[in-house]
Amino acid sequence: MPRARTALVCSVADQGVAAATNIAVLVVAARRSDVHAFATFSLVYTVFTVLLGLTVAYVGQALVLERGAPERVARACRSGVAFTALAAAAPAVVAAPVLWAVGGRTGTALAALALVLPLALTQETTRYAFATLHRPQYALLADVLRLAAVLPALAAQPSGAGAARLLLAWGASALPALAVALWLLGRHTRGAGQDPARCLRRDHLGRRFAVEFGVGNAGSQLAVIGLGLLADPLAVGALRGAGTLYGPMNVLFNAATGFGPPLLNRTGSGRRAARAAAAAGGVLAAVAAAWTAVLLLLLPDGYGRALLGDTWVSAARLLPATGSQYAAMALGTCGLLTLRVLRPRTTLPLQLVFSLASVCCLLGGYALGGVPGAAWGLCLGSAAKGTASWLRAARLLRTAAAPDGISAPGPAPSAPGPDRAPGAARADEEPETGPAGAGEPAGPVDPAGSAGSAGPAGTS
Repeated sequence: MPRARTALVCSVADQGVAAATNIAVLVVAARRSDVHAFATFSLVYTVFTVLLGLTVAYVGQALVLERGAPERVARACRSGVAFTALAAAAPAVVAAPVLWAVGGRTGTALAALALVLPLALTQETTRYAFATLHRPQYALLADVLRLAAVLPALAAQPSGAGAARLLLAWGASALPALAVALWLLGRHTRGAGQDPARCLRRDHLGRRFAVEFGVGNAGSQLAVIGLGLLADPLAVGALRGAGTLYGPMNVLFNAATGFGPPLLNRTGSGRRAARAAAAAGGVLAAVAAAWTAVLLLLLPDGYGRALLGDTWVSAARLLPATGSQYAAMALGTCGLLTLRVLRPRTTLPLQLVFSLASVCCLLGGYALGGVPGAAWGLCLGSAAKGTASWLRAARLLRTAAAPDGISAPGPAPSAPGPDRAPGAARADEEPETGPAGAGEPAGPVDPAGSAGSAGPAGTS
C-alpha cells in the first residue's frame, strides 16, 4: 500500500510538472519574441500537441495495458520507445529539408519542429514506459529535468527571436531528460530485447486508441469552432475561459488515466478494480465540486479579471454548468478507465456514439438556452457518456461471473510467440475476468481519447 501511495503521488506530481512545463514554455516564448513570431510559434506548437496526442494514443495507451511476465513487459516498453523514435525520425528526414526550402515563417518553424520532434516524442513515450514498469518516480525525475532545462534555454534566446529558433531551443532542451530517461529505462530492461515492428501489427490496440483520440477531440473541437463561426464567437471565448479555470482538474484526470491501469492491475480481480476506479471517480467528482465552490465563492472578481480579462464576466456565469460537467467527467473517465482494464476493445463504440451525442447536446443546448445552455449541454453529454461506460462495465462483470462461479467463455489463448511466455495473456486479447494481468507480474491512457499533457478528452 505505501508503494501504491508513492506511485499515486509521483503520478500526480509528474502530470503537474508536465502541465507547468507547457504553460511556462508559452509564457517564456511570448516574452522572448514579437507578436508575429509568437503567433507562428503557437501555431506550430499546436501542431506538436496534436502529434503528441496521437503518439500517446497509439503507443502510450496501448503500452500501459501490457501485462504478463516481467521480461515481456520490459520488451514491450523498449519496443514502444524505439518505435516512437523511428516513427518520428523517418518523416523528419524528408520533411525538414522540404519545409526549410519552402521558407517563410511557418515553413521554417515547421522544419525546426521536424528536426526536434524525435527528441520530444521519445521522451514523452518513456513516461508511459515507466508507468508500465511501475516506476513513475523516474518519469517525474525526467520531467523535472525537462522543466529545469527548457526555461533557461528559451530565456537565453535574444529578444525578438524567431519562431524557428525558439522551437530549436525548446526541442534541444529535451536532451538531458531524454538521456537520463533512456539510461534508467535501459538499466531496468537490460537484456529484454526489442521489436518496434510489433506496433505495426494489425491487432495493435494503438490503432483503436488513435481513432478514439481523433473522435474524442475532433468532434468537440469542431463543434465549438462551428458554434463560433455560425453563431456567436463570444460563446467560444466564454466556454474556453470557464474550462481554463479547471486546469488543476485536467492534471488530476491525466494522472488518473495515465497511470491508473498499472495500479488497477494490482487489485487482483475485475470487481476490485471496478470498486477502486469507482472510488477514484467519486473522489475526483468531489474535488471538482469543491473547486467549483472555491471559484464561485472565494475567487474575487479582481483575480478573475486578472486571469481572463473581460471574458471573466461571461465565464463566471458558466461555472455551475462547467463544474457539473467536470464532476460528470470524473466519474465517466474512471468508468472508461475500468473498461480499458477489463476489455479495451469496448471503449471505441462508446466514444463514437457519445462523442456525437455530446456535439448534439452542445448545439441543442445553445439553441435552447444560449451560451449557458451550451455549457449545460456539454455537461449532459459527459454525464451520458459516463453513465454508459459504467453500465457497460457492470454488464462485463456480470457476464464474467457465470453461475456457480464458472467464468463465461472467452477467446481461445493464442500460441506463444517469440516474445511471449507460455500462458501469458496478450495485451490485445480480451480477458475473461479481472483486470488486465490480474494475478500476473504486471508489467498514461486517456480512455476518453486523449492523454498526456494534451489534456483529457471527453471535455465534450
